[in-house]
Amino acid sequence: MHCLQSSMLLRLTEFEHGFGTRASGGVQDAAAWVRQIHSGICLVAEEEGLAGDGDALITQRPGLGVFVKTADCYPVLLADPVRGVAAAAHAGWRGTAAGIVGATLRRMKERFGTSAADVFAAIGPGIGACCYFVGEDVARKFGREDAGKIDLAAANRRQLMEAGVPAEQIEVVGRCTFCDAEDFHSFRRDGERAGRMISFIRMRA
Repeated sequence: MHCLQSSMLLRLTEFEHGFGTRASGGVQDAAAWVRQIHSGICLVAEEEGLAGDGDALITQRPGLGVFVKTADCYPVLLADPVRGVAAAAHAGWRGTAAGIVGATLRRMKERFGTSAADVFAAIGPGIGACCYFVGEDVARKFGREDAGKIDLAAANRRQLMEAGVPAEQIEVVGRCTFCDAEDFHSFRRDGERAGRMISFIRMRA
């Protein structure tokens, strides 16, 4: 399976991960996922399969992958090597406005005792600020008074830092799904015929 990887997460040898591309495979084996609803809801995965409705999933079970599907929204992968926790979040504009990454970190702390200072976070490919023009209603949720372009990767990076993740432990992969039709699916570019990329993370068994 051909995936992009975070150079930072690769240094955490107890984890494996990948950000999906057009060339990647389908649903992961030994993995859990959510029915994505563009929310700020994070669930806990204890076993393989569908965990419920939400937009982020965390697990402390070695060998169990968690994944999200995207096609312009941002996949955010989180790793806590101290507590052995893996998380995947789906951050489109609605999820970002709802604070999905902050909700994920809070759930990691509540359930597994994770400290945000121990977390490493990688923000994968998504629609870049170069291409993401939004109307007034959406723009206002991100501090703009009028329609214009917004940077969802930067917004999620800021939310991670506000939640306590050190800046040096956050990597933005920086690929735009809308610009690069060869490597990525894009709902905004291709509409209903767009496929989905799968991004995953797991603690090695």
